[in-house]
Amino acid sequence: MFRSKIEERRIIAIALLAMVLILLAGYAFYLRITPVYPRRDIIGVIRIEGYIEEPSVVKRYLDVIDQAIFNDSIKAVVVVIDSGGGYADYVEQIYLDLLTLGKKKPLVASIVSALSGGYYIAVAADYIFVHPTSMVGNVGVKASMPPILVPSEVSIETGAYKWTGFSRLLFPFNLSRALDNFLSAIERNRGDKLKIPQIHLKRALIYLGIEALELGLVDEVGSLQKAIETAAQRANLTRYEVVEIKPGITQGSLFQTGLGNYTLMNAGTLTMDMLNALHPPPAIHYIYLPPEALLSSSQSAYSLQFNVTLPTSGGNIVVDVSHGNQVSWWVLDKLIFELAKMNVSVSFAYSWSAVSSRLENASALIVSSPTIPYSTGEVDTIEKFVGRGGLLLLFFDPAWEYIGFEGLRSEIIAPINSLSTKFGLSFAKGYLYNEAKYFGIYRNIYIENFGNHALTQGLNSLVLFTASGIYSADKGIAWASSGTYSSVAERADEYAVVAAVRRGNGNVIAVGDLTFLMEPYCYVEDNYKFLVNMASLIANVSIQIPEKEEEAVEEKITRPDLPVGTEKIFREKVDGNEFTFRWLKNSEREIIVERANQTIHYYLTEDGALEKWVSDGRECVYEEPIPEPPYPLTRDKSWSHRGNFTLTVEGTVYYGEIIEENHVKAFENIVAEDGNTYFCAKIEYSREEITLVDEMVMKVNITGNYWVASEAGTVKQEFLIRYYMNDVFVGLERDMIILVSIRK
Repeated sequence: MFRSKIEERRIIAIALLAMVLILLAGYAFYLRITPVYPRRDIIGVIRIEGYIEEPSVVKRYLDVIDQAIFNDSIKAVVVVIDSGGGYADYVEQIYLDLLTLGKKKPLVASIVSALSGGYYIAVAADYIFVHPTSMVGNVGVKASMPPILVPSEVSIETGAYKWTGFSRLLFPFNLSRALDNFLSAIERNRGDKLKIPQIHLKRALIYLGIEALELGLVDEVGSLQKAIETAAQRANLTRYEVVEIKPGITQGSLFQTGLGNYTLMNAGTLTMDMLNALHPPPAIHYIYLPPEALLSSSQSAYSLQFNVTLPTSGGNIVVDVSHGNQVSWWVLDKLIFELAKMNVSVSFAYSWSAVSSRLENASALIVSSPTIPYSTGEVDTIEKFVGRGGLLLLFFDPAWEYIGFEGLRSEIIAPINSLSTKFGLSFAKGYLYNEAKYFGIYRNIYIENFGNHALTQGLNSLVLFTASGIYSADKGIAWASSGTYSSVAERADEYAVVAAVRRGNGNVIAVGDLTFLMEPYCYVEDNYKFLVNMASLIANVSIQIPEKEEEAVEEKITRPDLPVGTEKIFREKVDGNEFTFRWLKNSEREIIVERANQTIHYYLTEDGALEKWVSDGRECVYEEPIPEPPYPLTRDKSWSHRGNFTLTVEGTVYYGEIIEENHVKAFENIVAEDGNTYFCAKIEYSREEITLVDEMVMKVNITGNYWVASEAGTVKQEFLIRYYMNDVFVGLERDMIILVSIRK
């Protein structure tokens, strides 16, 4: 009995000891994850720095705010803000948690820099300090538009917006609601202190600290120490300790981009592309980014430009895409559809020679957002087309998607104005916006003032999406309201957005927007009626093509007259990428071709045959020199060549064979890019090069046509190049060159 009681007591003691150990272990774990503060009055300091774009970053801030709320030793908090904001949902979480903190304890903000979402966070504080030159404001929202769904029959969905989440047309309204939340937070928390109207806040200006004080955005100019003293006073503390609140256990970023450590010092390194990688569109951000962040973004993943090549032959309407024009079937498909209903066909011309030749039989030419200026000769050709009754439609859109880096290099609007000014029209710099009446966002403007013109018949209201103003020698035919501003002029006026002028027997129409032509934007207000009016105007153009007198043209091309020193500039397009290169006759026996990435020297025999070429550590010697064409060239003349060559690359020698076939197929007038017309022999060409490379057979097959003139030699060529390795097809390349200028 006695022993059993001892055993029983021993068991109870062991159990109690185990419980104590468990409690001690739990307390030790608590100590490990929770900072221990002495039992005295504390002013806590929370630092919010950099962009708030990653989950780990927002988690860290929410953690320290929770500590401030639940730790009874912390009597007041100063939040130090040096941030340009971030992802909207993350900013709102921090703001709402700080509001909760502010209801329990005095909360004072000390601003180093608070832009966009950074200021959103600041207004949760009871009192805001700022430095004299701190940057404050930039109240607004940035967003990436929802992508366009290209559906799959393997991955399927149950609703039209299941993948994208939002309507592209209505997304600007979603953005406006996010902005309303931001503005409401400012007005609710700043109250009567605020001395700036909401419409001015919407402009997203940045204010220096002393300006922000005058506008009631902050309460006092002062240091962090002053902010701490104010927090202590509000908590009725005379003795206190200042402790910076640190997060507990934190997780690293999944992306390892370091965005959480960004400060405004390196804001230029953050771009919209990076934001899209973190938060795929559609995504909303309360964030400040410098303008370069937009320009450095490719915008490619969600661009509206789908550069799909359409058939290029035929068509009463010619669409010029030879000047880097930012237009495609995606933009014009509804206009093309309406024209098709009226039995009018449309063709896209990808070279200036194609544009020029088709204008002889066309009734209208569409020039849209070019990124390469028009030459004097090209402008003269278009002026003659309009003069004899043709219709020229000029479209320009100041949005980044239609300008690109090429447009910026030409000062944004210079390319379109290189043509439009010939007709007394000039597209203005910048874009138009209206802060009082707009569709979704401020730069989607309403047009409600119209002149008397076939284009404007039956119109009451249009919406243009990021539009340009137009200066016209004649009066415009559609105007923005007097409350509409120019982003560059920074003044309100009645800006023309559609203009019409008559020149000779023809007409020129200029429109400062492209987006309105596309779905779903073409269905807003009277936009589609405007589009139908435009199609009707195009379809009813009557142009008289003068009968040409039959001239006896001798179909013969003599040996080109190219003296030593002759220089030719060519434009080359390889699979849609454009380059220019220089051709120089250095001597009777040497031709030099200079491209951006290489220079090739061609060496000729006394009778003009090509015997070798040399370029950057490479040399190719033809055992049987390739002869020049057998001038004079006449219809159906043919010639061929077959021979071996030795190719040396960085000291390694390869052997090969070349086979060429040439046939004069026809004679044509070719218009070079300087506007000059050359009478050319069109030569059908095929070439096969076979090279033995490391026991493998590499074959290059070239087919196509080239055009030769007596005055200029080669004027144009269009080749299709196929690559094979051991008779297996491995690649395809399209190469086109056109003469830009010649100087003898």
